[in-house]
Amino acid sequence: MVDLSVKIGDLTLKNPIMPASGTFSEDLVNVFDLNLLGALVTKTITRGIRQGNPTPRVCEVSGSMLNSIGIPSKGVGHFIANAVPFYQAYNSPLVVSISGNTVDEFARLCEEVSVPGVAAIEVNISCPNIEEDGKAFAMRPASTLDVMRKLRAATDLPLWAKLTPNTGETSDVARAAEEGGADALVVANTMLSMSIDIHSRKPRLGNLMGGLSGPSLKPIALRMAYQCAKAVDIPVIGCGGISTTDDVLEYLIAGASAVQVGTATFIHPTAMVRMIAELEDYLNAQNIASVRDLIGSVRDEEAADTVVFMEAAP
Repeated sequence: MVDLSVKIGDLTLKNPIMPASGTFSEDLVNVFDLNLLGALVTKTITRGIRQGNPTPRVCEVSGSMLNSIGIPSKGVGHFIANAVPFYQAYNSPLVVSISGNTVDEFARLCEEVSVPGVAAIEVNISCPNIEEDGKAFAMRPASTLDVMRKLRAATDLPLWAKLTPNTGETSDVARAAEEGGADALVVANTMLSMSIDIHSRKPRLGNLMGGLSGPSLKPIALRMAYQCAKAVDIPVIGCGGISTTDDVLEYLIAGASAVQVGTATFIHPTAMVRMIAELEDYLNAQNIASVRDLIGSVRDEEAADTVVFMEAAP
């Protein structure tokens, strides 16, 4: 038998597979045993009730999808009264994803969800900050550091900072999140994208633009996970385009300690369970005793030397 357990800060997960926020709900209890998952990550919640964005909210693109859901939420009170007791029936750690429009709103919500039964808080700092003209908190190191410091002061629970691919400062943002008190990084959220119906000439999403997820996102998110794992000393959780067990393995080898599976669950609701079984089969076939031996095992030294040489050449 192989050891699939991984450490994310002080939390020990039975395996590195968990859902991505927004692609997982209580209804999946009718499909498979939730105790099989390494952790349970809820849909993002907000303090107040939100209706979400106008329809249509989802459209397919080549091999992937766009969504502009808009974080509909029944509010923190409903979540604590209903969702937390539901998940207490399962032994996989509960990770609550939260979002706020301002630093203070974010911090207050972080404090409010720090209740018994919650093992960690995933802070969706890839959402817009209305105090910064709608730019995501995690687009810049300074705003990342500011919000993470406020969130760190608001709770003693582990904080997982969910980053955005819509930045050109990946490593600096990652280091800022770590400095601000993040216990782990989730890399990354969807990439801002657009699709147009050529017959009506109208955007295919009611909110004009939305987030790209699915296989098309994987090379970008994988690159980010690799960069972040090199930049920080806290664990990285890979997220983006994971559809197969090979994708899981790529993220682990690149340096991620665990992964989150999103769009694949819409297509195959038991995708995560299959990945767990196939990951164990792979380790057995490779005579690898622990999945932790894979983490960060990418053989990049020669490639790194080549890149330096090419950059130095005239």
